[in-house]
Amino acid sequence: MSPAPFKLYMTGDLVLDEPEADRFFDPARAMLAEADVLIGHVEVPHTTRGTESVGDIPAPASDPENLRAVGRAGFHMASLAGNHIHDRGWEGIEDTAANLTEQGVASAGAGRNLAEARKPAVIARAGKRVALLSYNCVGPREGWAGPRNAGCAYLKIISHYEPEGANPGGPPKVYTFADPDTVEAMQRDVAALRDQVDVLVVALHKGVVHTPAHIAMYETAVSRAAIDAGADVVIGHHAHITRGVEVYRGKPIFHGLGNFVTVTRALSVEGNASPERRAWAERRKVLFGFEPLADYPLYPFHPESRNGMVAACHIDTDGGISAGFRPFWMLPSGQPQPLGDDAQGGAVVDYIIDITRRAGLKTDFAWQGDRVVFDAA
Repeated sequence: MSPAPFKLYMTGDLVLDEPEADRFFDPARAMLAEADVLIGHVEVPHTTRGTESVGDIPAPASDPENLRAVGRAGFHMASLAGNHIHDRGWEGIEDTAANLTEQGVASAGAGRNLAEARKPAVIARAGKRVALLSYNCVGPREGWAGPRNAGCAYLKIISHYEPEGANPGGPPKVYTFADPDTVEAMQRDVAALRDQVDVLVVALHKGVVHTPAHIAMYETAVSRAAIDAGADVVIGHHAHITRGVEVYRGKPIFHGLGNFVTVTRALSVEGNASPERRAWAERRKVLFGFEPLADYPLYPFHPESRNGMVAACHIDTDGGISAGFRPFWMLPSGQPQPLGDDAQGGAVVDYIIDITRRAGLKTDFAWQGDRVVFDAA
Protein backbone atom coordinates (compact mmCIF):
# COMPACT_ATOMS: atom_id res chain seq x y z
CA MET A 1 0.00 0.00 0.00
CA SER A 2 1.47 3.37 -1.05
CA PRO A 3 2.00 6.01 1.66
CA ALA A 4 -0.55 8.79 2.00
CA PRO A 5 0.31 11.86 -0.10
CA PHE A 6 1.34 15.17 1.42
CA LYS A 7 -1.68 17.48 1.17
CA LEU A 8 -1.09 21.13 0.32
CA TYR A 9 -4.25 23.28 0.46
CA MET A 10 -4.37 26.96 -0.50
CA THR A 11 -7.19 29.50 -0.30
CA GLY A 12 -7.89 32.89 -1.82
CA ASP A 13 -8.37 36.21 -0.04
CA LEU A 14 -9.05 36.44 3.68
CA VAL A 15 -10.79 39.68 4.71
CA LEU A 16 -11.94 39.47 8.33
CA ASP A 17 -13.77 42.73 8.95
CA GLU A 18 -16.47 41.31 11.21
CA PRO A 19 -16.35 40.39 14.92
CA GLU A 20 -16.48 36.74 16.04
CA ALA A 21 -14.66 35.87 12.82
CA ASP A 22 -14.27 32.18 13.72
CA ARG A 23 -17.89 31.46 12.72
CA PHE A 24 -17.19 32.18 9.07
CA PHE A 25 -14.78 29.25 8.85
CA ASP A 26 -17.10 26.75 10.55
CA PRO A 27 -18.59 24.99 7.47
CA ALA A 28 -15.11 24.46 6.00
CA ARG A 29 -13.21 23.44 9.15
CA ALA A 30 -13.24 19.71 8.48
CA MET A 31 -11.94 20.21 4.93
CA LEU A 32 -9.20 22.61 6.04
CA ALA A 33 -8.10 20.16 8.73
CA GLU A 34 -7.20 17.61 6.04
CA ALA A 35 -4.23 19.72 4.92
CA ASP A 36 -0.67 19.01 6.01
CA VAL A 37 0.03 22.63 5.06
CA LEU A 38 -2.68 25.26 4.64
CA ILE A 39 -1.90 28.63 3.02
CA GLY A 40 -4.12 31.72 2.76
CA HIS A 41 -3.79 35.37 1.73
CA VAL A 42 -4.33 38.06 4.39
CA GLU A 43 -5.65 41.04 2.45
CA VAL A 44 -5.91 43.91 4.94
CA PRO A 45 -3.82 45.12 7.89
CA HIS A 46 -4.96 44.14 11.37
CA THR A 47 -3.89 46.96 13.66
CA THR A 48 -5.04 49.76 15.93
CA ARG A 49 -2.07 51.94 14.97
CA GLY A 50 -1.00 54.03 11.99
CA THR A 51 -2.83 56.38 9.65
CA GLU A 52 -4.52 55.60 6.33
CA SER A 53 -2.17 55.72 3.37
CA VAL A 54 -2.76 57.47 0.05
CA GLY A 55 -2.59 56.34 -3.57
CA ASP A 56 -5.64 54.09 -3.85
CA ILE A 57 -8.90 53.51 -2.00
CA PRO A 58 -7.58 52.30 1.39
CA ALA A 59 -9.32 49.42 3.11
CA PRO A 60 -10.15 49.98 6.77
CA ALA A 61 -7.79 48.33 9.21
CA SER A 62 -9.38 45.30 10.85
CA ASP A 63 -9.46 44.40 14.54
CA PRO A 64 -6.33 42.39 15.48
CA GLU A 65 -8.58 39.98 17.37
CA ASN A 66 -10.32 39.02 14.10
CA LEU A 67 -7.03 37.77 12.69
CA ARG A 68 -6.81 35.18 15.47
CA ALA A 69 -9.45 33.20 13.60
CA VAL A 70 -6.81 32.37 10.94
CA GLY A 71 -4.68 30.35 13.34
CA ARG A 72 -7.72 28.69 14.88
CA ALA A 73 -8.90 27.67 11.39
CA GLY A 74 -5.66 25.75 10.94
CA PHE A 75 -3.64 27.97 8.61
CA HIS A 76 0.12 27.42 8.69
CA MET A 77 1.28 30.11 6.24
CA ALA A 78 -0.01 33.40 4.86
CA SER A 79 0.95 35.61 1.94
CA LEU A 80 0.82 39.37 2.60
CA ALA A 81 1.94 41.07 -0.63
CA GLY A 82 -1.12 42.88 -1.94
CA ASN A 83 -2.64 46.25 -2.69
CA HIS A 84 -3.99 46.83 0.83
CA ILE A 85 -1.33 45.57 3.24
CA HIS A 86 0.28 49.05 3.44
CA ASP A 87 -3.04 50.85 4.03
CA ARG A 88 -1.98 51.62 7.62
CA GLY A 89 1.70 52.13 6.85
CA TRP A 90 4.56 50.23 8.43
CA GLU A 91 2.64 49.89 11.69
CA GLY A 92 -0.09 47.85 10.01
CA ILE A 93 2.45 45.58 8.34
CA GLU A 94 4.41 45.08 11.55
CA ASP A 95 1.33 44.38 13.68
CA THR A 96 -0.23 41.98 11.14
CA ALA A 97 2.96 39.95 10.71
CA ALA A 98 3.59 39.86 14.48
CA ASN A 99 0.01 38.72 15.14
CA LEU A 100 0.42 35.84 12.68
CA THR A 101 3.78 34.88 14.16
CA GLU A 102 2.26 34.72 17.65
CA GLN A 103 -0.27 32.23 16.28
CA GLY A 104 2.44 30.09 14.68
CA VAL A 105 1.47 31.23 11.16
CA ALA A 106 4.51 32.02 8.98
CA SER A 107 4.08 34.95 6.58
CA ALA A 108 5.85 36.34 3.53
CA GLY A 109 5.54 39.28 1.17
CA ALA A 110 5.66 42.41 3.35
CA GLY A 111 8.14 44.00 5.72
CA ARG A 112 9.95 47.10 6.99
CA ASN A 113 11.98 47.21 3.74
CA LEU A 114 12.25 45.37 0.42
CA ALA A 115 14.76 42.82 1.70
CA GLU A 116 12.31 41.82 4.46
CA ALA A 117 9.38 41.75 2.04
CA ARG A 118 11.20 39.40 -0.33
CA LYS A 119 12.14 36.99 2.45
CA PRO A 120 10.48 33.60 2.14
CA ALA A 121 8.41 31.92 4.81
CA VAL A 122 9.70 28.38 5.40
CA ILE A 123 8.16 25.71 7.62
CA ALA A 124 8.62 21.98 8.18
CA ARG A 125 5.49 19.84 8.34
CA ALA A 126 4.85 16.10 7.92
CA GLY A 127 8.42 15.46 6.80
CA LYS A 128 8.56 18.19 4.15
CA ARG A 129 10.01 21.70 4.07
CA VAL A 130 7.60 24.12 2.43
CA ALA A 131 8.51 27.63 1.29
CA LEU A 132 6.22 30.53 0.37
CA LEU A 133 7.16 33.64 -1.61
CA SER A 134 4.62 36.44 -2.12
CA TYR A 135 4.55 39.32 -4.65
CA ASN A 136 2.07 42.07 -5.52
CA CYS A 137 1.51 42.77 -9.23
CA VAL A 138 -1.18 45.45 -9.00
CA GLY A 139 0.03 48.50 -7.04
CA PRO A 140 -0.41 51.04 -5.63
CA ARG A 141 3.22 52.08 -5.86
CA GLU A 142 2.96 53.82 -2.51
CA GLY A 143 2.59 50.35 -0.98
CA TRP A 144 5.68 48.86 -2.62
CA ALA A 145 8.63 48.29 -0.32
CA GLY A 146 11.97 49.95 -0.99
CA PRO A 147 15.48 49.75 0.45
CA ARG A 148 14.46 51.99 3.36
CA ASN A 149 10.66 52.01 3.36
CA ALA A 150 8.05 49.48 4.43
CA GLY A 151 5.68 47.81 2.01
CA CYS A 152 5.27 44.67 -0.04
CA ALA A 153 7.39 42.73 -2.51
CA TYR A 154 6.19 43.47 -6.02
CA LEU A 155 6.36 42.89 -9.76
CA LYS A 156 6.03 46.06 -11.82
CA ILE A 157 3.43 45.66 -14.59
CA ILE A 158 3.28 48.00 -17.60
CA SER A 159 -0.02 48.57 -19.46
CA HIS A 160 -0.36 49.70 -23.07
CA TYR A 161 -3.70 50.55 -24.70
CA GLU A 162 -3.92 50.30 -28.51
CA PRO A 163 -7.09 51.43 -30.32
CA GLU A 164 -8.77 48.71 -32.35
CA GLY A 165 -9.13 49.85 -35.97
CA ALA A 166 -9.36 53.41 -37.25
CA ASN A 167 -11.26 54.62 -34.21
CA PRO A 168 -9.18 56.81 -31.86
CA GLY A 169 -10.79 56.85 -28.44
CA GLY A 170 -12.66 53.64 -29.18
CA PRO A 171 -12.39 50.30 -27.37
CA PRO A 172 -8.69 49.38 -27.11
CA LYS A 173 -6.75 46.15 -27.01
CA VAL A 174 -4.85 46.07 -23.73
CA TYR A 175 -1.28 44.81 -23.65
CA THR A 176 0.33 44.15 -20.27
CA PHE A 177 3.96 43.30 -19.61
CA ALA A 178 6.04 42.68 -16.51
CA ASP A 179 9.15 44.78 -16.05
CA PRO A 180 12.05 42.37 -16.68
CA ASP A 181 14.10 43.60 -13.73
CA THR A 182 11.39 42.74 -11.23
CA VAL A 183 10.70 39.37 -12.86
CA GLU A 184 14.39 38.51 -12.69
CA ALA A 185 14.46 39.51 -9.02
CA MET A 186 11.56 37.14 -8.33
CA GLN A 187 13.29 34.37 -10.25
CA ARG A 188 16.47 34.87 -8.23
CA ASP A 189 14.43 34.51 -5.04
CA VAL A 190 12.91 31.27 -6.33
CA ALA A 191 16.21 29.83 -7.56
CA ALA A 192 17.95 30.60 -4.27
CA LEU A 193 15.34 28.56 -2.40
CA ARG A 194 14.93 25.66 -4.79
CA ASP A 195 17.51 23.29 -3.31
CA GLN A 196 16.64 24.14 0.30
CA VAL A 197 13.01 23.00 0.34
CA ASP A 198 10.78 20.18 -0.87
CA VAL A 199 7.80 22.31 -1.95
CA LEU A 200 8.02 25.90 -3.19
CA VAL A 201 4.85 28.01 -3.59
CA VAL A 202 4.76 31.43 -5.25
CA ALA A 203 1.73 33.62 -4.49
CA LEU A 204 0.94 36.45 -6.92
CA HIS A 205 -1.55 39.22 -6.19
CA LYS A 206 -2.69 39.75 -9.78
CA GLY A 207 -5.50 40.14 -12.26
CA VAL A 208 -8.39 42.46 -13.14
CA VAL A 209 -10.91 42.66 -10.30
CA HIS A 210 -14.57 41.61 -10.54
CA THR A 211 -14.20 40.35 -14.14
CA PRO A 212 -15.26 36.77 -14.95
CA ALA A 213 -12.86 34.45 -16.81
CA HIS A 214 -10.43 37.13 -18.06
CA ILE A 215 -6.70 36.53 -17.58
CA ALA A 216 -4.52 39.49 -18.55
CA MET A 217 -1.51 38.97 -20.80
CA TYR A 218 1.09 39.45 -18.06
CA GLU A 219 -0.50 36.92 -15.71
CA THR A 220 0.44 33.86 -17.73
CA ALA A 221 3.95 35.19 -18.38
CA VAL A 222 4.83 35.91 -14.73
CA SER A 223 3.24 32.68 -13.50
CA ARG A 224 5.26 30.62 -15.94
CA ALA A 225 8.42 32.60 -15.15
CA ALA A 226 8.08 31.53 -11.51
CA ILE A 227 7.84 27.87 -12.56
CA ASP A 228 10.75 28.24 -14.99
CA ALA A 229 12.83 29.41 -12.01
CA GLY A 230 11.86 26.39 -9.89
CA ALA A 231 8.45 26.98 -8.27
CA ASP A 232 6.27 23.91 -7.72
CA VAL A 233 2.91 25.71 -7.47
CA VAL A 234 1.76 29.22 -8.42
CA ILE A 235 -1.38 30.68 -6.90
CA GLY A 236 -3.15 33.94 -7.72
CA HIS A 237 -5.48 36.17 -5.75
CA HIS A 238 -6.75 39.79 -5.80
CA ALA A 239 -9.53 39.64 -8.44
CA HIS A 240 -12.20 38.60 -5.87
CA ILE A 241 -13.52 36.09 -8.40
CA THR A 242 -12.33 32.60 -9.35
CA ARG A 243 -10.15 32.19 -12.44
CA GLY A 244 -9.05 29.28 -14.59
CA VAL A 245 -6.30 26.74 -13.95
CA GLU A 246 -3.54 25.20 -16.04
CA VAL A 247 -0.54 22.87 -15.78
CA TYR A 248 2.79 24.15 -17.15
CA ARG A 249 5.86 21.90 -17.25
CA GLY A 250 4.03 19.53 -14.91
CA LYS A 251 3.34 22.26 -12.30
CA PRO A 252 -0.09 23.73 -11.47
CA ILE A 253 -1.00 27.38 -11.89
CA PHE A 254 -4.16 28.60 -10.16
CA HIS A 255 -4.71 31.93 -11.89
CA GLY A 256 -7.17 33.14 -9.28
CA LEU A 257 -8.37 31.45 -6.11
CA GLY A 258 -10.93 34.23 -5.65
CA ASN A 259 -12.36 34.79 -2.20
CA PHE A 260 -12.41 32.50 0.79
CA VAL A 261 -13.61 34.22 3.95
CA THR A 262 -14.01 37.83 2.79
CA VAL A 263 -16.57 39.50 5.03
CA THR A 264 -16.66 43.28 4.95
CA ARG A 265 -19.01 46.26 4.88
CA ALA A 266 -16.35 48.57 3.41
CA LEU A 267 -17.52 47.87 -0.16
CA SER A 268 -21.22 48.38 0.52
CA VAL A 269 -23.12 51.50 -0.51
CA GLU A 270 -25.74 51.43 2.24
CA GLY A 271 -24.51 52.46 5.67
CA ASN A 272 -20.93 53.13 4.54
CA ALA A 273 -19.47 55.78 6.85
CA SER A 274 -16.55 56.58 4.49
CA PRO A 275 -17.50 58.92 1.61
CA GLU A 276 -14.44 57.76 -0.34
CA ARG A 277 -15.21 54.05 0.04
CA ARG A 278 -18.93 54.61 -0.61
CA ALA A 279 -18.11 56.43 -3.87
CA TRP A 280 -15.85 53.54 -4.93
CA ALA A 281 -18.58 51.02 -4.10
CA GLU A 282 -20.89 52.89 -6.48
CA ARG A 283 -18.28 53.38 -9.20
CA ARG A 284 -17.07 49.79 -9.38
CA LYS A 285 -20.62 48.62 -10.20
CA VAL A 286 -20.46 50.76 -13.35
CA LEU A 287 -16.83 49.96 -14.19
CA PHE A 288 -17.23 46.19 -13.88
CA GLY A 289 -20.91 45.79 -14.71
CA PHE A 290 -22.27 43.93 -11.71
CA GLU A 291 -24.62 44.47 -8.78
CA PRO A 292 -23.81 42.85 -5.43
CA LEU A 293 -26.55 40.55 -4.18
CA ALA A 294 -28.88 42.12 -1.62
CA ASP A 295 -29.12 38.91 0.41
CA TYR A 296 -25.30 38.80 0.85
CA PRO A 297 -24.84 41.83 3.15
CA LEU A 298 -21.30 40.90 4.25
CA TYR A 299 -20.19 39.73 0.80
CA PRO A 300 -20.51 42.66 -1.67
CA PHE A 301 -18.84 40.96 -4.63
CA HIS A 302 -19.71 39.77 -8.14
CA PRO A 303 -22.51 37.16 -8.06
CA GLU A 304 -20.33 34.70 -10.02
CA SER A 305 -17.73 34.85 -7.24
CA ARG A 306 -19.96 32.54 -5.20
CA ASN A 307 -18.39 29.74 -7.28
CA GLY A 308 -15.23 29.00 -5.34
CA MET A 309 -12.37 26.59 -4.93
CA VAL A 310 -9.63 25.71 -2.49
CA ALA A 311 -6.48 24.51 -4.25
CA ALA A 312 -5.82 20.94 -3.12
CA CYS A 313 -2.53 19.49 -4.35
CA HIS A 314 -1.31 16.03 -3.36
CA ILE A 315 2.46 15.51 -3.38
CA ASP A 316 3.93 12.03 -3.40
CA THR A 317 7.16 10.84 -1.79
CA ASP A 318 9.12 11.48 -5.01
CA GLY A 319 7.85 15.08 -5.26
CA GLY A 320 5.32 14.42 -8.00
CA ILE A 321 2.32 16.77 -7.81
CA SER A 322 -1.29 15.78 -8.40
CA ALA A 323 -2.97 19.14 -9.07
CA GLY A 324 -6.53 19.56 -7.86
CA PHE A 325 -9.08 21.64 -6.01
CA ARG A 326 -12.05 21.34 -3.70
CA PRO A 327 -15.13 23.25 -4.94
CA PHE A 328 -17.26 25.35 -2.61
CA TRP A 329 -20.28 27.64 -2.73
CA MET A 330 -20.35 30.95 -0.87
CA LEU A 331 -23.37 31.07 1.44
CA PRO A 332 -25.35 34.31 2.04
CA SER A 333 -23.72 34.41 5.49
CA GLY A 334 -20.28 34.86 3.87
CA GLN A 335 -19.30 31.30 4.81
CA PRO A 336 -17.67 29.03 2.19
CA GLN A 337 -19.52 25.70 2.06
CA PRO A 338 -17.42 22.81 0.65
CA LEU A 339 -19.14 20.65 -1.95
CA GLY A 340 -18.68 17.13 -3.27
CA ASP A 341 -19.46 15.20 -6.41
CA ASP A 342 -23.17 16.05 -6.52
CA ALA A 343 -25.40 18.40 -8.48
CA GLN A 344 -24.29 21.59 -6.72
CA GLY A 345 -20.64 20.59 -6.67
CA GLY A 346 -20.89 19.67 -10.34
CA ALA A 347 -22.33 23.09 -11.17
CA VAL A 348 -19.39 24.87 -9.52
CA VAL A 349 -16.91 22.60 -11.31
CA ASP A 350 -18.68 23.23 -14.62
CA TYR A 351 -18.23 26.95 -13.97
CA ILE A 352 -14.48 26.52 -13.36
CA ILE A 353 -14.14 24.39 -16.50
CA ASP A 354 -16.00 27.06 -18.49
CA ILE A 355 -13.88 30.01 -17.31
CA THR A 356 -10.72 27.97 -17.90
CA ARG A 357 -11.72 27.32 -21.49
CA ARG A 358 -12.90 30.89 -22.08
CA ALA A 359 -9.44 32.05 -20.96
CA GLY A 360 -7.87 29.84 -23.63
CA LEU A 361 -6.25 27.42 -21.19
CA LYS A 362 -6.02 23.79 -22.32
CA THR A 363 -6.81 21.73 -19.23
CA ASP A 364 -8.53 18.39 -18.57
CA PHE A 365 -10.60 17.80 -15.41
CA ALA A 366 -11.87 14.72 -13.53
CA TRP A 367 -13.44 14.02 -10.17
CA GLN A 368 -11.34 12.00 -7.73
CA GLY A 369 -13.43 11.51 -4.60
CA ASP A 370 -14.32 14.98 -3.24
CA ARG A 371 -11.41 16.54 -5.14
CA VAL A 372 -11.29 17.60 -8.79
CA VAL A 373 -7.93 16.84 -10.40
CA PHE A 374 -6.62 18.53 -13.52
CA ASP A 375 -3.77 18.23 -15.98
CA ALA A 376 -2.62 19.67 -19.30
CA ALA A 377 -4.93 18.63 -22.12
